[in-house]
Amino acid sequence: MAHLLIIDDEPSICWGLKKLFESLGHAVRTASSAEAGLREADKSPKAEAVFLDVRLPGLDGISAIPPLREKLPDAPIIVMTAHGKLETAVAAIRNGAFEYLTKPFDLTLAEKVLDRALRRRPNNTAQPAATPGLQDQIVGRSPVLQEVFKQIALVAGSEACVLVNGESGTGKELVARAIHRFSRRSAGPFVPVHVAALAPMLAESELFGHVRGAFTGVETPRIGLLEQAHGGTVFLDEVADIPLPLQIKLLRALEHGEIVPVGADKPRAIDFRLISASHQRLSEKIAAGLFRHDLFFRLVTFQIDLPPLRERGADILELTEHFITTLTAKNQLQRPSLSQRAEVELTRRPWHGNVRELRNAIEHAVIVARGGQIEPDHLPPPAPAPGTPADVIPSDMLSQLIRQWAESRLREDGEQEDLYERFLSVVEPALLSATLAHELGQCTSAAKRLGLHRHTLRKKLDQYGIE
Repeated sequence: MAHLLIIDDEPSICWGLKKLFESLGHAVRTASSAEAGLREADKSPKAEAVFLDVRLPGLDGISAIPPLREKLPDAPIIVMTAHGKLETAVAAIRNGAFEYLTKPFDLTLAEKVLDRALRRRPNNTAQPAATPGLQDQIVGRSPVLQEVFKQIALVAGSEACVLVNGESGTGKELVARAIHRFSRRSAGPFVPVHVAALAPMLAESELFGHVRGAFTGVETPRIGLLEQAHGGTVFLDEVADIPLPLQIKLLRALEHGEIVPVGADKPRAIDFRLISASHQRLSEKIAAGLFRHDLFFRLVTFQIDLPPLRERGADILELTEHFITTLTAKNQLQRPSLSQRAEVELTRRPWHGNVRELRNAIEHAVIVARGGQIEPDHLPPPAPAPGTPADVIPSDMLSQLIRQWAESRLREDGEQEDLYERFLSVVEPALLSATLAHELGQCTSAAKRLGLHRHTLRKKLDQYGIE
């Protein structure tokens, strides 16, 4: 049982919600104005959830949210209005409302919203600050990740050059940082260099530095990124993209422990450890004449193959909880819970974008859920597989969009029994229009492509008002 407070100047709304919630076993108090509601909020026992109308005599509902939050800091506030506007919704959410309902709404929907609000209560506390360095942790317990941990432990104490292979988004820089953190160079700098982001004409100067007068108009010398890492570790991400001329200079730096800045006539001694990474197979770049054999053998003293997330299924939920914790702490948000349906959805996705895609999906869900329970429709659509044309929606993404639409309707539309017809009214017009346009407006050929009888197609075009 929960103690509820309903603030609305319409007696019928107060009566209907009161009867509904009392039939569910809750204790309900009502108030016809914000001022009366604030007085009720001071009474004991304290309300554990509030239904609040926007348009009220005297103090309006939006303005009443802050004082209500002060009096009832743990109570979710569900805002109700018959005048739904974007500005009102934004104001309600920014002021801390849990949910926003537009009148008239089905009582079944009110019951579902209350259920979500009450389930949210145990997590409605401020989150502690994130543990220092928590964002840099490699999270997971799957056997394939345990093998990666073992390899990191083996190589960290040595001075060997390490190549980390893995798809984009698998966490290659996290592996490099872990190796550095557990190495004898941990007190020295860790310098990440994203090779693909270097301007081709300036890459040599960025990596090796330059002396005064090396270029026309350049009066200030520059210390290169490799020299900045002296005594520490350089991480070269996407090392396969290093231009061939620079590969020779990098090889010399690794073999002789010295660099020659642009415009200099003498080498400088330098001491750094190199960890590189690539999502490409360097052997293929060598075969294509785009990568040097000798540099390859210097880079790959020790190789770590980082598995894609689809091979780490056992880690997905642990990673999810990790991201929820770090993101809510970082953004000072209420911590949402994860529904069983969301867990199933997370574990069934292909995660073509790997851990990076999962993190982005959870950040999206945390923002949308607003401290409540994360459901499948709070997640963004899955990322397409690499190489998928931008204008083509793969079947799994289309299925996910349809599933999100259906789950949203099932939660919000009460006991309505026309879900299939409403779905057809959403998807059929687009399908028919696209096919008709492709067939240059010829109804007979369009019907053939759709597998429909011509009269059936004409009837549907008339139904949807398609010319």
